[in-house]
Amino acid sequence: MSDLIAKTSMDQRLAEITTPVIEDMGFELVRIRLMGGNTPTLQIMAERPTGGIEVDECAQISTAVSALLDVEDPILDAYVLEVSSPGIDRPLTRLKDFETFEGYEAKLETADLIDGRKRFRGVLAGVEDGEVLINLEEGTIGLQFDWLAEAKLVMTDELVREMLKARKASAVDETKFDEIEAEGPQEE
Repeated sequence: MSDLIAKTSMDQRLAEITTPVIEDMGFELVRIRLMGGNTPTLQIMAERPTGGIEVDECAQISTAVSALLDVEDPILDAYVLEVSSPGIDRPLTRLKDFETFEGYEAKLETADLIDGRKRFRGVLAGVEDGEVLINLEEGTIGLQFDWLAEAKLVMTDELVREMLKARKASAVDETKFDEIEAEGPQEE
C-alpha cells in the first residue's frame, strides 16, 4: 500500500483492516489518517472506482467501518471516526489519480531532495513508466511515484468549474436532500 494512502504504521494497520470492507461496499480507499489531538480523529477518504461519493454512502461506510473497528479494536483510546469524500483539492494517493487529473495544477512533495528541492508545483502531465509527469516552468519532469511524500490538487477556478460540470452531468437527484431553512429575518 502506498505511503500516500496510509503514512504511519498505525495508518497502514487501519488500512489493512478497513480496505476489504470499503471495497466490498463498492468503494476505494483514497486515504486514511489517524490524527492526534485531545480526541484523536480517524479520517477516511473514499470514493467509487469511477470517482465521487455521496453523503449517505459515507454514512454507510462509517457504520460498517465503526462496527469492524469495535471488534478489531486497534485504537486504544477514544477517537472520532470521520468518513468523507476526497474533496475538490483532493489528495493524489494512487498512480491512477495522476492520470485522471492530467491537465490540472498540483503540488507534489518528495521524501528526499531531487535536484536540490522537495516541492514541485505545476500541471500534471500524466504517468509514464511509473513516473508522475509534471509540467514546471523549467519544463516537464518525471518523479518516481515511490518518491512522493505528499501530493494534492490545487484548487483553481478551472478545477471547481470542471467538478461542478461533472457533478451536474452525474445527474444527482438533489430532491432527496432535506431543505435548509435559514434562521432569523429574511430579506425580500
